[in-house]
Amino acid sequence: METHYYLTVSPIEALIASQLDPKQFGAYMATGAKNGSYERIMFIQVDPGFGNYFDWGYAKTRCVSHSDGSPKHSVWLSAYRVLENVPLEAMRSMFLTTKDGRTLEIKRLEKQTLPAGRKFWVYQELCPLTPLVVSALCPSDFCAYLTAEEVHVSVPKVLFADLKVVDFDNQENTGNIGAAYDKNLEHLKECVAAVTTSADKPNKNVERSVSSFDYQIINEGIYVGSGTNVLMYRMPSTQELRRDHYDWGRSAMIL
Repeated sequence: METHYYLTVSPIEALIASQLDPKQFGAYMATGAKNGSYERIMFIQVDPGFGNYFDWGYAKTRCVSHSDGSPKHSVWLSAYRVLENVPLEAMRSMFLTTKDGRTLEIKRLEKQTLPAGRKFWVYQELCPLTPLVVSALCPSDFCAYLTAEEVHVSVPKVLFADLKVVDFDNQENTGNIGAAYDKNLEHLKECVAAVTTSADKPNKNVERSVSSFDYQIINEGIYVGSGTNVLMYRMPSTQELRRDHYDWGRSAMIL
């Protein structure tokens, strides 16, 4: 059987070898009976063999079929500083798995397609840190800022999502974004005002750490990068989900 390698980025950062294909792996990780877990899982399939941080020989030795011919579900290679040690060129599709084990594939884009004229963005950092941030920076500039060595608090590589935002003037017309801002709406407004009125502070934390979030609040997509090298995983539109991925859209509470 073929061995696949998956970089999980939420809710845990890890590199896992598995003989399960991406949809089988997502279902196993989200609903595995032995772990008693029913949770969203986000992961990226990666090409193996790069660098010397991970023990590829161990993976080949341990990730083998069981005596009855059934596939090996998982062999954990690392759960520490994983994202920074996986090169962008080794990353392939991203997969979003719902709590009931349905998995959506999102292919990587080399070229970002971003809307013009936005005064601010709301980002959910997902790996390796998890703050909710309002920023005056577009995704590529935000990535460059967070990974710049001269910035006092930075990371080698970062993965984050661009989020939908409450329509402050007409909240009832905001659409289906769940309850993400129910507890911090006034603070969110203050953060937006801070980054849009002062050039000295382009980023403002809304929450220091968020343990989970709903797929329905993802806006343009999910980004991973270091410096000016950024990959985009564009989130399908509601129309695309309804047409091509209806069951996943329902499970993710988007449809």
